[in-house]
Amino acid sequence: MDSKLYTQPDTPLDPAATPTPSLRETVYAQLRTAVLDGEFGPRERLAEMRLAARFGVSRTPVREALARLLADGLIERGDGGFFVTIPNLTQLKDFYELRVTLELRGIARSIEDPAVRHDPTVIAAELERWYAMRENPPEPDPRFVVQDERFHAELSRASGNPALTDALVTVSERIRRVRMYDFLTQDRVETTIAEHIEIMEFVRDGRLDEGYRALHAHVGDSMAVVLERAQRAMTQMALHAHRL
Repeated sequence: MDSKLYTQPDTPLDPAATPTPSLRETVYAQLRTAVLDGEFGPRERLAEMRLAARFGVSRTPVREALARLLADGLIERGDGGFFVTIPNLTQLKDFYELRVTLELRGIARSIEDPAVRHDPTVIAAELERWYAMRENPPEPDPRFVVQDERFHAELSRASGNPALTDALVTVSERIRRVRMYDFLTQDRVETTIAEHIEIMEFVRDGRLDEGYRALHAHVGDSMAVVLERAQRAMTQMALHAHRL
C-alpha cells in the first residue's frame, strides 16, 4: 500500500520547474517518512552511524535531519540517543480532541457562511478514490492510516482554508504512529471506507448539517469516545508493533 505522506497538491508538475532537493533535504524527508510510517520500534535508538549506512551518506546530513525531527516533535532525546516520540495517553487524548475540532471546523464554516462552498472538483476526485476502494477493499494494513489521513485532509482542503488543513495534517502526523494500529481488521477498513463515502456525499449534495453529524460521529462525538479511541489505539500499538 502506498504510504507516502500527504502533501498539498499545488506543487509544480513540470520537472524542469522543480528544484532538485539537496542531500540534507532528501535525508530529512526519507527519515521523516520512516519515522511517521512506524519503521522504528518505540524504544529503538536512532543511531547516526546506522542511519548514515542506511541512506548511503555521511553522518552530517543524518545529524541535521535528527535535529529537525527533534524540533518537529517527532523524535525525542533519551538515554543514549534519539527515539521516536510516542505520545502518552494524556497527550494522545489532547491531540485527538484537537483533531476533532479541526475536522469539524471545515464543514462548520460552510454552515455558518453560505458563501463558503466546498470545492466540487476536490470532493469528486476524492469520492472516486473511495468508490474504487469500496469495489476492491484493501487488505487490513496499519499503513491504511495514510489513506485515511488523505481523506480528512482533502475534505478540509475542499472547504477553502489552507491554514486549517495545514494544522490538521500536522496533528494527524503526530498521532499517526499510534492511530495506524486502528486498521488491523477487514471490518474496520470497510467501515471506514463506507463512512468516508457517506460524509463526502453529504457534503457534495449540500447536506452540510448531515455531513457535520456524520463526520462528528466518525471522528468522535463525545470526549468519552475520543478517550476510548485513544486508549484502544495505545493498546493496539503495544500488542501489534511487531507487525511493521
